Amino acid sequence: MEWCAVDAESREWLAQLNGHGNARTDAIRRLHELLVRVGRREVHRRGTRINGAELEDIVQQAASDATIAILRKLTAFRGDSRFTTWASRFVILEAASKIGRHHWRHPRPHLAHEDWEQIPERPGGEPSGQAEAADLWEAICHAVDTKLTDRQRRVFVGIVFEQIPADTLGSRLGMSRNALYKTVFDARRKIRAHLVDREYLPCG
Repeated sequence: MEWCAVDAESREWLAQLNGHGNARTDAIRRLHELLVRVGRREVHRRGTRINGAELEDIVQQAASDATIAILRKLTAFRGDSRFTTWASRFVILEAASKIGRHHWRHPRPHLAHEDWEQIPERPGGEPSGQAEAADLWEAICHAVDTKLTDRQRRVFVGIVFEQIPADTLGSRLGMSRNALYKTVFDARRKIRAHLVDREYLPCG
């Protein structure tokens, strides 16, 4: 990559993060602090019901994971935007993924009819009680964690659980609306197959 085509601030970030010693350590610290600020804005923009120390923990984890990913992909930065703008996309995606994971791992104690409509098509009525609901949610969580690809997981959580508009999510992930819906369809099919295999749903 020709660094001369990159703005001065971005060149400085790249030079320090690709460097050695105290300068690199300080640049990584400043990058992490930047990502924490961006992460906080993102989670508050989403209006999630998570709050307090739990929300801050998600922000810190997202910033840390994004920092690691950025350091691994520095050569992928092409200068189409400022480095800080490019880096911010990493923490925005990480925060979205972690909030979504929290939502499917910690569902509300009582599941209303509209909540059940968001999971894979389920013939028959709702579960008879809260214990059965929790058991089914655990099976869904296991399927989402183990049966879906990373891309399917991000799309499924974004569309189904977080209800992010398709155009917004598609822009973030670089996917068309049709590709998003195809991904959700494939994810639902995998989850439903898992639930049928575990006898949570009937065959057919």
